[in-house]
Amino acid sequence: MKLKKGFFMLVILAALVGCSTKQYTRPEVKIVPGPAKITNADGVFALNEKTPVLVNEDNQELKQIAGFLTAHLSDFYRLNASVDVADSPQKRAIFIGIDKSLSLGKEAYNLSVTPKQIVLKASAPNGLFYGVQTLIQLLPPSRQQLSEAVFPAVEIEDSPRFSWRGMHLDVGRHFMPVDFVKKYIDYIAMNKMNVFHWHLTEDQGWRIEIKKYPKLTEIGSKRKETLIGHAHESNEYDGKPYGGFYTQDEIKDVVAYAKARYVTVVPEIELPGHALAALASYPELGCTGGPYEVATTWGIFDDVYCAGKENTFKFLEDVISEVMPLFPGEYFHIGGDECPKTQWKKCPYCQARMKKEGLKNEHELQSYFVQRIEKFLNEHGKKMIGWDEILEGGLAPNATVMSWRGEEGGIAAAQAHHDAVMTPGNYCYFDHYQADPKTQPLAIGGFTPLKEVYGYEPVPKELSAEEGKYILGAQGNVWTEYMKTPERVEYMVFPRIAALAEVVWSPKGARNYDDFMNRMQDEVKRYDALGINYCNVEFQ
Repeated sequence: MKLKKGFFMLVILAALVGCSTKQYTRPEVKIVPGPAKITNADGVFALNEKTPVLVNEDNQELKQIAGFLTAHLSDFYRLNASVDVADSPQKRAIFIGIDKSLSLGKEAYNLSVTPKQIVLKASAPNGLFYGVQTLIQLLPPSRQQLSEAVFPAVEIEDSPRFSWRGMHLDVGRHFMPVDFVKKYIDYIAMNKMNVFHWHLTEDQGWRIEIKKYPKLTEIGSKRKETLIGHAHESNEYDGKPYGGFYTQDEIKDVVAYAKARYVTVVPEIELPGHALAALASYPELGCTGGPYEVATTWGIFDDVYCAGKENTFKFLEDVISEVMPLFPGEYFHIGGDECPKTQWKKCPYCQARMKKEGLKNEHELQSYFVQRIEKFLNEHGKKMIGWDEILEGGLAPNATVMSWRGEEGGIAAAQAHHDAVMTPGNYCYFDHYQADPKTQPLAIGGFTPLKEVYGYEPVPKELSAEEGKYILGAQGNVWTEYMKTPERVEYMVFPRIAALAEVVWSPKGARNYDDFMNRMQDEVKRYDALGINYCNVEFQ
């Protein structure tokens, strides 16, 4: 009898052990950019291959958003989770749902992770997408095969501080292949940024197919050679032809790829300056008629579009008419920077135009040029944005200013009740050195380390609270004179993109550099796992 009783107790004990709750170590929450409001909680949610990912609408957009999470689970941990549809949250499931009763902006989201379930809600798909980026950051940052993936319990209410959270890429100086452009968009999206400013034309190369003007790519996309070394120190060239351009079908593909990641692509067609590639293709568009050649070195060149010839405006309107349908976003960037007036001062066509229009000087001629293009863009439903030189001679009526020569342009625009995007060189130019130049690859110059980027405040103190509302946000600029390869672009962008992402996303009062650097310890592990060639000087 005693033996039977002892055996029975062993069976009960074994059953209790078999039913006991598995113990997990709760990972530290390290999210970049830092959320607006975060409350840590006890416990974890453990996901395995039986854990469903649920969406509350049977449509492709929500399934695609959930698919970014399941793709990450598969890629990093070899966990294959399925996406299904359910009206409401379920136990032992991840629920991703639109809730239009929430009084949230379209990019905001609420995330609740408990040991029983994960619930991600937003009022619009954009917010759900950013919530998924946060979920990914709650997971281990390194690739490893797992039977379970563990999310720390946490409550997050999150929304961005600014509406324009941008990254720029110059493909005129050095062409970047489509595969990398898509990867660059992935980098923008994973940092919860939402604008890709695509700089498509330059003195050194025209990079977009224009069917009405085929010479732009037949001639303008190619240069005979490229400078070796720094433009201030070298007269040596490599003697190798260089070129590349995007077909309109490739452009459409990239724009669709960006749209799926809630990134708006803003094209830039430079005018009136930085036009040598176009002038080499169609010399009649310049003041002298040429001959011109696609630039082989870097800098500012005197030959620009002729502001006096009517065929210049016909050409530009034709080009813009082909480009606009490719980019459904509201903004069109016209450049407007670094336009020498040397040729205009000598050009009979330009001087005749000034006399006819009653313009006092060549700065007003540039303003005439820009305002005429803006009128054309506005008539076709686009908003014009340009570098801060578009302020010279009078700002176009509806223009948005991108302030790069310090903050003065943005201040002037906001005080005149014009929108502005802040991108001052000292904080936002990622072509600058980020560490001791002796230890770094060749760069254009400057010194913009990670801490400098993180310390930037996009709303200048000179602005009143009302004027500050005209600051749309900020943007990191990547000029590629000294970046020949995608790997070099990555090195100059990372980790500075993360610092800028926090500047434009997180509440001003919540930013702390030491805390940011602690969270970045996991982020750079994620860079390693993704194969990103980042600058590691701050993490050694």
